[in-house]
Amino acid sequence: MTITGQDFRVLRTPEDRFENLPDYPFEPHYVEVDEGRLRVHYLDERPKDPAASGETVLLLHGNPSWSYLYRHIIPPLVAAGHRCVAVDLVGFGKSDKLADRFAYTYEHHLGWLREAVFDQLDLREVTMVCHDWGGSLGLALLAAHPDRFSRVVASNTRLSTGDDDLGPGWRIMAAWLQASQRTYPYKPSSVVDAFTVTDLDQAVLDAYDAPYPDEPFLGGVRQFPLIIPITPQDEYSPALRAAWEVLEKLELPFLCAFSDQDHITHGDHSALSGRIPGTRGRTHPTITGAGHFLQEDAGAALAITVNEFIRSTVRKHSA
Repeated sequence: MTITGQDFRVLRTPEDRFENLPDYPFEPHYVEVDEGRLRVHYLDERPKDPAASGETVLLLHGNPSWSYLYRHIIPPLVAAGHRCVAVDLVGFGKSDKLADRFAYTYEHHLGWLREAVFDQLDLREVTMVCHDWGGSLGLALLAAHPDRFSRVVASNTRLSTGDDDLGPGWRIMAAWLQASQRTYPYKPSSVVDAFTVTDLDQAVLDAYDAPYPDEPFLGGVRQFPLIIPITPQDEYSPALRAAWEVLEKLELPFLCAFSDQDHITHGDHSALSGRIPGTRGRTHPTITGAGHFLQEDAGAALAITVNEFIRSTVRKHSA
């Protein structure tokens, strides 16, 4: 996916912004996408025992978080024998940012993600754990390449085409859209703090702000809310409807692990579980005592849920 006809100045967050982040001891890894013009950061944590027979777990964050969101999910999954790959989307975390915020389109994001995880990392038999915008992109990626995946765990996410009534959550969405554009200075940590139920240490909040030393680095964070299709006429709606044509026939094991205090869904995952065949006949857990960013509020519970789902489906699905 190559950007043409736009300002392609690349911004790279200084490394010293990421020094001494709490509970984030992971070694950075990088691949290049878009003909080598963009550097994408990812974590790749594996069991010490090379004979471990676990699964490859792809962890996709949303807005305005980054791979730091999964710092409490990765260690228990690795201890259970799994390889964990957590990607920073372009414009987020340690990945490169673009000076032109309008270069952050749905099509470009999906192309960069596909190139990173499939063309560069060549991930296969993937267990995808997707949250927020990580699901909005990850589920479209799943629809385009179902043969690359073994199962999915979706948390507090959906794949909107703009055709559906967003219900009571629309008022919150409208407020969020305005705040994302009008707030200055804008601190991503304030969003994470507002949509968790536990008190986060200042050092943790600072970690969520670390990728963004000043306003030009925030283009991806500010642009994401504007890409969400909210009407049937949205330019991305046809492609997302095509994705749903695949997902509505997909028998791949699929689990919804939503939280009870998510500000949009309040634990209601029917937008996914009501349409995707792979969700049927499963008990979809509601993770209690957790807000939208349930990885912060109940990381241990989510890690257990993911591992148990893998263990319960790996034999059947691979048979």
